Amino acid sequence: MSLTAVQAGRGPADEAERQQRIDLAALFRIAVRHNWHEAVANHISLAISGDGKRFLMNPQGLHWSRVRASDLLLLDADGTDDVVGQGAGKADPTAWHIHSRIHAGNPRARCVLHTHMLHATTLACLKGYRLQMIDQNAMRFHDRIAYDDIYDGMALDDGEGRRIAGAIASGKSVLFMANHGITVVAPSVAEAFDENYYLERACELQVLALSTGQPLHVVADEVAAKTCRQWQEFPVDACRDHFHEMKAILDKDEPDYRD
Repeated sequence: MSLTAVQAGRGPADEAERQQRIDLAALFRIAVRHNWHEAVANHISLAISGDGKRFLMNPQGLHWSRVRASDLLLLDADGTDDVVGQGAGKADPTAWHIHSRIHAGNPRARCVLHTHMLHATTLACLKGYRLQMIDQNAMRFHDRIAYDDIYDGMALDDGEGRRIAGAIASGKSVLFMANHGITVVAPSVAEAFDENYYLERACELQVLALSTGQPLHVVADEVAAKTCRQWQEFPVDACRDHFHEMKAILDKDEPDYRD
């Protein structure tokens, strides 16, 4: 049965959740198109309650290219990894420990996107590497990245989940996780998508620049800060437009994500 049929006749809260499910399912499909996925691994979540503790997330074992709105699990960060609403299956244990602790500790982190996308993770595997301000896309993230230089195995307990959540709780929107990957937090699905897109573009360019063996031409800190402000104050809601266009492509090519 489709999500539309399941939700038929319900109230505004149910309709809001339906729309959030559709947007999150779209993000999984879009991530596959950009090769950010790790097949059935990695995870994206979206808080749907005011305090951030109730959140949607992909079930364990489902390939990102097949995620539908109705497949998403509704979980409670104050509980266990048991599903509290619509959705079949279980949460991946590492996903539960990371995302539940981020949502419980940071209500402003509405959408949490954790990937091992290739170029960003490549940089996270370089000892002590920091994203260099060498192009406009990188400058979008000036002073907005937290770095976790400690890798201590998979996040299979609450302690590791809390440690990771604490590393990103200082007002930053990106966490570089040494020897592991990247986590992006944002106020909406559209913003999480757009942030992740430009982060990977910046990292891809830096991997290419480093491969030349030539010195990087790093922009002055004050110019990077100015450019970051310009990104934040840009008069067009580009992230909304970007996500809207990607959803339009999905609606044409694979509309079952809405089911």
